[in-house]
Amino acid sequence: MRTTLSTISTGRWGADVHSSSIHPPVLTLTGPFNAWLKHRSLTIELARRDVLGRYRGASFGLLWSLISPFFMLVVYTIAFGYILRARWPGTSGNTADFAMLLFMGLIVHGFFAECLTRAPSLIVGNANLVKKIVFPLDVLPWTVVLSALFHTLTNLLVFLLLNLLLRGEIHATVLLWPLVILPLGLVALGVIWLVSSLSVFLRDIGQITGVLATAMLFLSSAIVPVDTLPARYQVIFRLNPLTFIIDQTREVAFWGRAPDWAGLGAYALGALLFAYCGFAVFQKTRRGFADVL
Repeated sequence: MRTTLSTISTGRWGADVHSSSIHPPVLTLTGPFNAWLKHRSLTIELARRDVLGRYRGASFGLLWSLISPFFMLVVYTIAFGYILRARWPGTSGNTADFAMLLFMGLIVHGFFAECLTRAPSLIVGNANLVKKIVFPLDVLPWTVVLSALFHTLTNLLVFLLLNLLLRGEIHATVLLWPLVILPLGLVALGVIWLVSSLSVFLRDIGQITGVLATAMLFLSSAIVPVDTLPARYQVIFRLNPLTFIIDQTREVAFWGRAPDWAGLGAYALGALLFAYCGFAVFQKTRRGFADVL
């Protein structure tokens, strides 16, 4: 990622990069979305190279983006579906239903976990861009989110294929799936802006994000149906920002029902506010990046 950014910043996107940083960073209403308004080509190219770079040198190349989620599903299904005999309320009780419901939870968590765990090294790992090159640093979180979104969509394709083979159905409501995941993308952006900027000054953050990502998996509805838990524990699970999105993706992809539009709208509004707050912290702290790095 570091080499890629250095190469691109001096390539045909150079004019776009340098013109954006003549003036000191300021907070504007469009600030969090400048990556699309001012640096669209740079953002897309960085995300593309990030995805391709991950599989460079691998024999199967991009096919690993399809193979990996399948292996992940097999492991979790064996552990929870066969060994622990977990079943999901409201289903027929077979392993196929449980596996598909589990897989949808893992897809949503995987998207957020990738964004969270990569955030601490995003600025620290690209110190050359901070020190030597005039570069729109606020573009970097977008490249991480877009890269994670690519893997999420490939996971969704695997889900649809397996759901068709194992359960013989694909619901038309799955077309609403991008609208359901979009608010979580805003939360992920806010987290990356916040964590990546604070990690420049507090390097210990990078040591806890992996643990936090794992905790968010097991304290969400990804594996455990929240309604079956004691009431005093349900609050903890529902406060997890992944739980609501996981439940809504299951509604449209597994159950074939429309999402909770009112709840989704409220969640999106809160996610947008959080994204702006994360961006504000990033803009306020970025002036000190070069001094620390």
